[in-house]
Amino acid sequence: MGILDVLTSMAKTGRLGPVFSVAEWSDVTAALGEAWDIGTMSLSREWPRLFAYGDLELSVCRCRKVSLICVQTWRDVVELPSSVVGGTGIFPAGLRHADVLSALDRADCSWEPCPSLTFGDQRSLVTVQTGANFTFEIPGGGEPVLNVMGLPGDGHDCNVKRRQSY
Repeated sequence: MGILDVLTSMAKTGRLGPVFSVAEWSDVTAALGEAWDIGTMSLSREWPRLFAYGDLELSVCRCRKVSLICVQTWRDVVELPSSVVGGTGIFPAGLRHADVLSALDRADCSWEPCPSLTFGDQRSLVTVQTGANFTFEIPGGGEPVLNVMGLPGDGHDCNVKRRQSY
């Protein structure tokens, strides 16, 4: 499976193997093993935390559910868990805008421009089925290259639930 196949499948289904929005963190680690703990996403709180399996980054809420998912594609290579993508899990980066659009179209994955994240030297699109976001960098006025692909969270806020219980 190529990297474009992986990303279009994620865009259509909203998941990568056991990883999806609101997946139980214990289920993810049972399937993929322990992740690299990048750290907290706030200076004042222990949770949410950011974890990574290579270039697959996951934000995990204090309720231990996956809240955001992204694949960093701006590096020289993209590394994803081989247990869910097959092979070595290492893919070439530098995915061009035209190639991503062609892959989405071939997969019958509808998309539209995302004006709120299109400005300056970046362009963004969102898929209709899952709300997956593809953000491209435009290096030196050249052809846009994929920087990051992300799946939206479910929007829950554990702190809201905690405040409501007082």
